[in-house]
Amino acid sequence: MNIELSGHYTCGRILRSVLPSIGMVLVTSVYSIVDGFFVANFAGKTGFAAINLTFPVIMMIGSLGLMIGSGGAALVAKIKGEGYPHKANRVFTMLVQFGLLLGLVLGGALAVAAPAVSRWLGADAPMMDECILYIRLNMIGMPGFVLQCAFQSFYMAAERPQMGTKMSVVAGVINIVLDAILVLGLGMGVAGAALATAAGCTVGGLYPVFYFASRRNRGSLKITPSRFLWPYIGKACTNGLSEYVSSIAMNIVTICYNMQLMRYLGEDGVSAYGVMMYVAFIFAAVFIGYNIGITPIIGYHYGAGDVGEQRSLMLKSATLIGFAGAVMILTAELFAEPLARVFVGYDEALTALTVRGMHIYMLAFLISGLNMFVSALFTGLNNGVVSAVASFMRTLVFELACVWLLPSLLGINGIWMSWPIAEVLALLLSAFLVVRFAPQLVNRK
Repeated sequence: MNIELSGHYTCGRILRSVLPSIGMVLVTSVYSIVDGFFVANFAGKTGFAAINLTFPVIMMIGSLGLMIGSGGAALVAKIKGEGYPHKANRVFTMLVQFGLLLGLVLGGALAVAAPAVSRWLGADAPMMDECILYIRLNMIGMPGFVLQCAFQSFYMAAERPQMGTKMSVVAGVINIVLDAILVLGLGMGVAGAALATAAGCTVGGLYPVFYFASRRNRGSLKITPSRFLWPYIGKACTNGLSEYVSSIAMNIVTICYNMQLMRYLGEDGVSAYGVMMYVAFIFAAVFIGYNIGITPIIGYHYGAGDVGEQRSLMLKSATLIGFAGAVMILTAELFAEPLARVFVGYDEALTALTVRGMHIYMLAFLISGLNMFVSALFTGLNNGVVSAVASFMRTLVFELACVWLLPSLLGINGIWMSWPIAEVLALLLSAFLVVRFAPQLVNRK
């Protein structure tokens, strides 16, 4: 079933439109969680810590696809809204080609640099070989991973979000089945987890290329012969810079969290934080999926010049996201211990540490979704600079400052409090940016 970007959006229509994107991101987020579950329970906590230590670096490259897709989908939707469908297809095609090229080049570079990167991350001797192995085997699937992240946004611009959900389910099932076979059945540990993830990403990223280029494609975007037009690639990357800044900053902050935790708690601290991040991946996937779905809609109405609908989308989105954040807080507080036991229930002290941290850390979700939406709002308005500022300040400046300063004042609790406090500061900035740079959306005159 297709959706249409045009027309008025009620809350019900918004939810129907974005739910496939939310489902798609939820399934995709399962990749690292499934790896962590199998390795933690069947290969030991050293391998589990190695995955958590290196995964942020892998995500920093894969997230380039999110930048290309988010910025490109908003640009393509805007071009469609202006009434140029053939031009939209050419821009879409060149962005897919660019994403594939980035995955090949940067994936190869990280595979070569894996030992140096592992040392920089702080891997100790028992973890070093596991870290290098996990990075290098994941790079086999990096081209597919970049494209998979990009297509998450393009499915909505093509008015085929359901296809994104289906592809994520297929790729996720491949990952889970191979994890069970390679890690549990064959005892391959970290190597098995990495190969399972690479296989899922390859299918999830490369199959859509063939689909959008085929005659079976019934969406509103098609892969057609196109040469590189760097101004459009530059515009898409600039427009999606906020999403990349948000992702890369989150991963840099995760690296810093791990460094602080190795300093204060050692391997157990990294493992506890890994569990919290898995729960956070699931919660954040709801907001990321919502933003993937809503950004092309905002971009279309921006291209069509419909200010009233843009304002309506902003207000309805704030309401829906605020309600979702409240539900997430309640869930995290009630189920912190059962969630911790899924991954580290074999170690009572580690379980207790994880539960204490989760009760504090997860408070950030009360407002983090609103801050993430403000960045997506400006992406939809094709104002990549303001969107990037919002993401950069929220995920890098505020949180990084907190994670380095608060532990010296509050000890280990300062690490867990860093994200909630950073989100409060970011909310103040978000309100200022909307009033200052999108006055047409808050002023009805």
